[in-house]
Amino acid sequence: MSTAIHTILAVGDLVLDEQEVGHYFDATREIFHAADLAIAQIEVPHTTSTECASVDVPAPPAPVHNVAEIARAGFGVATLAGNHIYDCGPQGIRDTIELAAAAGIRTTGAGENLEAARRPVITELGERRVGLLNYNCVGPRESWATSKKAGCAFVKVLTHYELDSANPGGPPSVYSFAEPASYEAFTADVRALAAEVDVVIVALHKGIGHLPAEIAAYETQLAHAAIDNGAHAVIAHHAHIMRGIEFYRGAPVFHGLGNFVTVTNALSAGGDNTSPERLAWAKRRKKLFGFEPDPTMPNYAFHPESRNTAIAVLEIDGAGALEASFIPCWIDQSAAPQPLRDEASAAPVLAYVESISREAGFGTRFTWDTDRVRVAPPA
Repeated sequence: MSTAIHTILAVGDLVLDEQEVGHYFDATREIFHAADLAIAQIEVPHTTSTECASVDVPAPPAPVHNVAEIARAGFGVATLAGNHIYDCGPQGIRDTIELAAAAGIRTTGAGENLEAARRPVITELGERRVGLLNYNCVGPRESWATSKKAGCAFVKVLTHYELDSANPGGPPSVYSFAEPASYEAFTADVRALAAEVDVVIVALHKGIGHLPAEIAAYETQLAHAAIDNGAHAVIAHHAHIMRGIEFYRGAPVFHGLGNFVTVTNALSAGGDNTSPERLAWAKRRKKLFGFEPDPTMPNYAFHPESRNTAIAVLEIDGAGALEASFIPCWIDQSAAPQPLRDEASAAPVLAYVESISREAGFGTRFTWDTDRVRVAPPA
């Protein structure tokens, strides 16, 4: 039996909507290149397509040459299932996958059809085979792949609003859960991969955007279902802000890794962003989520708390056991993530992750260890 420890790193969203983005990875490049495998979520299509297939506020296509910068940053795998990957239609998906392959990045979560989108990435790490699956849980349904249409792998989530009192128009209780057929397809995929590999990681694009700490019912349902059906770890992104870390049946669930490198001017009103949809979004943002972006960071129009972020660390030992930790990071004034490798500088981010985990009801234990935070189930 091998005694080698293999390290897998994962981060949240990448939005590389600037011409020059390599410098945003300078502080973390060495960390990712030292890992056996590094995973990132590509949030928007990289394409020259001018098609606008979005029914929401569309993400502009990111420059095609920036995919190579993702590889140079140290990432070997990218998840693509998300709410913006179809914003430029089938060509946007096709170009992103082809550019990733040319750069040496394997992808999962989107493809020319549903079968391709649901296909996992499998990596040999010594004697261990590691499989990664990826699903979009937030829509829009126009982005979902079918047997004859390009798009992303998905889990259809239903939302029920229940009025608890005789007060028409008053605030309801909100219940969310996976549609049964979609849930069965998801769990079948996890079981099939678990029968084929030694370690299964499931990446979910999920969560309520920009709201600190809150975790919807479907998020817990799907994360637990993944583990019940053979996953060893769950990682998540989409909300553009971190979520708590949970343990379920001894397996880590990173409910939201937040932003990593997310640089774009598309979310700020003014300048070239004068479409009715973007102007309306800027107006609604404060009402919906209670924040205004920092005006001194025009390329980072996100919640102030989202500057707390992390690199998830999954270590697999020779016996196949998995241990979880994370490297705290802070998104600096230039919008570049800076790793915090000593306990004093990392303390504010660690305190933030502990607080949102407690608020979510998780009893996860956090312990500083040399240059990262070890996470463990409740005692």
